Amino acid sequence: MELLNEMVSEPYHLLHFLAFFSYFVIRTSAAQILSPQITHLLFLREIQAALALGVFAAIKVVREETWEAFISDTLFFAKIFLLALTSIMDYHLTLWYTVLFTVIYIFTQQPAFKKLGTCSKLTPLQLESLLTEGSTSKLWLVEFRAACSPSCIRSSRCFPELSITYSNKSFSFGIVDLGLFPNAAEYFGISLYGSMGQLPAYILFSHGSEVARYPELDVEAKASHSPITKRFLSQYFKLDLHLLEYINGK
Repeated sequence: MELLNEMVSEPYHLLHFLAFFSYFVIRTSAAQILSPQITHLLFLREIQAALALGVFAAIKVVREETWEAFISDTLFFAKIFLLALTSIMDYHLTLWYTVLFTVIYIFTQQPAFKKLGTCSKLTPLQLESLLTEGSTSKLWLVEFRAACSPSCIRSSRCFPELSITYSNKSFSFGIVDLGLFPNAAEYFGISLYGSMGQLPAYILFSHGSEVARYPELDVEAKASHSPITKRFLSQYFKLDLHLLEYINGK
C-alpha cells in the first residue's frame, strides 16, 4: 500500500497511468467507427500484447532485485505495445502517444528509492574529513550517484538495504550525490558523461585509503558493465567476509 501511495503521488507514475488509461477511453470511442475487420484484428492484438506483457512482468519480478528496475522495464515495454496497438487504429494516434511519452520523459523522471537505511548522506567535504581525520569506522563503502541517472535510479534501493545488513561499528556506508557536487567526480576519478559514464560508482576506503572500486579505473573499459544488484555488490566488496571478521573480533 505504501508503494502504491508513493507511485500515485509521483508525477512520473501518475502521468504514465493517465496515458495508459486514456487508451481505454479512446479504444471504447473508436469501436463505434472502426470497421469490424480492424476491430477484430485489434482485439486479437490486445490479447497478445496483454499476455506478452504479463509473461514479461512475471519474469522481471523474479529476476529484478528492485521495484525501481521492474517498473522501469515494465513501463518501457508497455509503451512499445501501446504504440503498436495504436498503429492499427490510426498512425496519427501513434504519433500523439509518441509525443506524449517524450514530454513525460523530458519533464519528469522516475523517482529513486528515498530511504537511506543506515547510510550517511555526505558532502565531499564531509567524506574527505572522515577519511583524512579518521572516524570510528575503519572501513567506508561509499556510493557516488546522481538523481538524473537512470542506472542510479534503478539500483537506488540496493545500497541502503545492504547497509542495514552489513553496517557495524567498523564498517560504514555513505552516499555522495554528484548531481549536487559534480566537481567531486573529477577528484575521485569518476566519469559522469559520454560512453564512459560510471554511475553509480562505489569505492571502498580502508583507514582513509581507497582499496577497491566499481567500476574499476580502466581507460579501455567498456561502457557496459555488470548490473548493480545487492548480491553483486556483496560479492565484489566481500561484505560477508568483512562482517565475519567484525563478529570474530578481527
